[in-house]
Amino acid sequence: MKCNRCDNTAVYSRKYSGESLCSECFSNSILRKTAKTISKYNMIGNGELVCVAVSGGKDSLALLHVLSRMSENHNFAIHAITVDEGIPGYREEALEIVKKFCSDLGVSHSVYEYKKLFDLTLEESLKSRENEKTSSCSICGTLRRRAMDHAAKQIGANVIATGHNLDDTLQTFIINTISGDTNKIGWMDPDTSANSLRKVKPFCEIYESEIVFYAFTNNLPFQSEPCPHMNEGIRTEIREFLNKLESSHSGIKNNMYNSVVKLSQIVRESNYKERTKCIKCGTDCTGTICSVCKMLIDLKD
Repeated sequence: MKCNRCDNTAVYSRKYSGESLCSECFSNSILRKTAKTISKYNMIGNGELVCVAVSGGKDSLALLHVLSRMSENHNFAIHAITVDEGIPGYREEALEIVKKFCSDLGVSHSVYEYKKLFDLTLEESLKSRENEKTSSCSICGTLRRRAMDHAAKQIGANVIATGHNLDDTLQTFIINTISGDTNKIGWMDPDTSANSLRKVKPFCEIYESEIVFYAFTNNLPFQSEPCPHMNEGIRTEIREFLNKLESSHSGIKNNMYNSVVKLSQIVRESNYKERTKCIKCGTDCTGTICSVCKMLIDLKD
């Protein structure tokens, strides 16, 4: 079978569009789609420094690879950062992979440790939690966001870019819905251009399966060891459910994503709250104390 865009042999079938693509045309399509998303949502401005969060997984390494290629022809710079949660036997492999990958790309790289930032590792925080209703992912995600904020401030970045893909967005939407946390749906609009420090997701309109193939066809290294806490929550079950739907109804994820963005905008406008400064750390929040400081107080008491 030939590629629909050139005369080379097709290696990827994009079912929702009916396209068959060779390796080069597929990779170029991911670059173009990422660039289109960045432009649509005003994610990166002229001359800005982008802090790219790189965990060592396929999504973040693919994002770093794509942004590195884009920065060669566009006026922005990138600096990779990796957050070390302090999970024994897990983070070491990723740090080595990211360090070498950044060196090969010629990209600056910095590591930020939970232990140094918060005076406790993820494992220590799990022992301190009141009960297991507060999941490891919930604690880790909250602390990770603050670590990235700190990193961006330290390196002088205007933007934080993460490798979250379209599937991640859909899974998060369902989690927020079934947990009754509808306010968070209002935070899911990919346009964060009004924020002083923008957190952007350039892959938010790309399927996870396509990012996997991009990593494969471009021979990108990525961590083989899964996070030991990855199956604590419901996200894996939701991923499998959505993949089954997509397999039977090609394009259903794209349709759902468009609905999620529209719903997010409606919820955000209806639940608007004046932002204030956290009395503990000075970070923007909607109450008197931010979620990070509240969590750290709970864990250390």
